Amino acid sequence: MAPDQIAQRLQDRFGEQILEFKGDAIDPFVRVAPENLLPVCTFLHQEDDLFFDMCHNLSGYDPGPGKPLVVIYHLFSFRHRHWFTVKTEVPRTGGHVATVSYLWRTADWHEREVYDLFGITFDNHPDPRRILCPDDWEGWPMRKDYVVQEYYHGIRVPYGEDWNSFDTFASNFERGHFVFAFEKRLPANGGQPSEKKE
Repeated sequence: MAPDQIAQRLQDRFGEQILEFKGDAIDPFVRVAPENLLPVCTFLHQEDDLFFDMCHNLSGYDPGPGKPLVVIYHLFSFRHRHWFTVKTEVPRTGGHVATVSYLWRTADWHEREVYDLFGITFDNHPDPRRILCPDDWEGWPMRKDYVVQEYYHGIRVPYGEDWNSFDTFASNFERGHFVFAFEKRLPANGGQPSEKKE
């Protein structure tokens, strides 16, 4: 079934609850409010002519400070060999949406990753813990306005400018780099980054 036909099935069933259909996107999608996400996904999963039996990917996205956070669901049907994408937006503070891990088991760890990195809560998730960062890590590392803590249990958190000299406050007094930014400077074979050659 083509994306526009899938979107039409959803619009016929849910009407104005389907806030948008973007058919010319690389991955055509519908956008729904978070409170309507679970009914829409359940419909996509259970209807015989749709039968999306796999959540291929579930990811978070931050379009920038002051804007809502986005959760993106890439769905696939093995029976019908068609793809479709669903998006929902949640507030930056207290954002939450229902878990779909009871529809698609693959969503379990994906939802934990989105929670861990973006701070979006998935209601009724069977194991709502961080999965990449320690349980007591401060903040949500993939948000664009994230500022990394300076120390974690007395251990200095590394930054790109820390590898050659410990001049963090001179180079970045607001400490606003992403926690993983230093990886971009590491050589592929490990070890200390080399100095730039002019």
